[in-house]
Amino acid sequence: MTTPLPVVLAGARGHGRWHVQNIRRLQERGLVRLAGICEPTPLTEEEFGGELPAQSADFGALLDSTGARAAVVCTPIPTHTDLALTAARRGVHLLLEKPPAPSYAEFRRMADGVAEAGVACQIGFQSLGSHAVPAIRELIADGAIGEVAGVGGAGAWARDEAYYRRAPWAGRRRLNGVDVIDGALTNPLAHAVATALALSGATRAEDVTAIETELWRANAIEADDTSCVRVTTTEGRPVTVAATLCAERPDEPYVLVHGSGGRITFWYKQDRVLLQRADHGPEEFEYGRTDLLENLVEHLTTGADLLVPPDTTGAFMRVVEAIRQAPDPAPLPDSAWHLLPGEQRRVVPGVDGLVAAAADTLALYSELGAPWALGNAPRNDRKEVSTR
Repeated sequence: MTTPLPVVLAGARGHGRWHVQNIRRLQERGLVRLAGICEPTPLTEEEFGGELPAQSADFGALLDSTGARAAVVCTPIPTHTDLALTAARRGVHLLLEKPPAPSYAEFRRMADGVAEAGVACQIGFQSLGSHAVPAIRELIADGAIGEVAGVGGAGAWARDEAYYRRAPWAGRRRLNGVDVIDGALTNPLAHAVATALALSGATRAEDVTAIETELWRANAIEADDTSCVRVTTTEGRPVTVAATLCAERPDEPYVLVHGSGGRITFWYKQDRVLLQRADHGPEEFEYGRTDLLENLVEHLTTGADLLVPPDTTGAFMRVVEAIRQAPDPAPLPDSAWHLLPGEQRRVVPGVDGLVAAAADTLALYSELGAPWALGNAPRNDRKEVSTR
């Protein structure tokens, strides 16, 4: 490639600021050029931190006027499919933020449309760009921890009440009759779910046979902020992921691979791995990471394989669909949480330990004896999934 790839960014505020910085990093290396920004309200130079590229609220028109060859879509979840197809129809390749869609039907509409248009699409699960993922798969294949019994995931994070006021769709399951599904497992801790599925070898929709969900909320929102899910794969292995945004002591999320002769812990935001096995001392490894936009550029210029094409997120989207179809998250009783005044956030005492125990035992909150999860709907809402 002799000239930088012209890129348009849709959504430059919020998490989009990270994409601005990343595009600038790649721009300094001569790989891309930020050709335009799509925002309903234009950015100021002060916000952007320098001279602005072309701006428009009309995504399609901006793609046309800038001659963009790639687009990064970091917009509200319900807009992903339409924006992706707007780009695809113009032959513009995509980095589409996670979750790729709020329902399995919308995901299929997006993925099928992108495939029909013949454009490349990368889904923004940055953890799947970690070099730890293939390294762990190799350890598993080599029998380092014996036969894999299941995979757990744990995410104990904190979000204050202002987090749910940052946008009209925040913390919503639906908005104006349209699916949003902005819950703990489907958005902020979606990486825990996608990474656990990837390490279990279940990435495609047809790799999932059943999904159990337990969805709860301490905050005054529609979606879940304290939840767990157990996926049964075609291999018969459980994948259990527990999450909360009401942690007492927020910590790094991780995925835990259980084997008959040991276990592997992967702190996916840190690209850090701990291998523990019988008759060996613990071994720690740190890995690099391939940026997903850079990988998309490499795919377009050298033919490198995409790390996260849409079909490899099909199993994750089955989880999103199960959460969408589950009963609305039940409010935790007032006795189960308290407000941390200094931080203006709601805390569920004991939830940190429950999240860790779920990843460790592959059990759901109700099975672990959480008092607020016993005898209350929506306990263990199980969905059988067709693999056809």
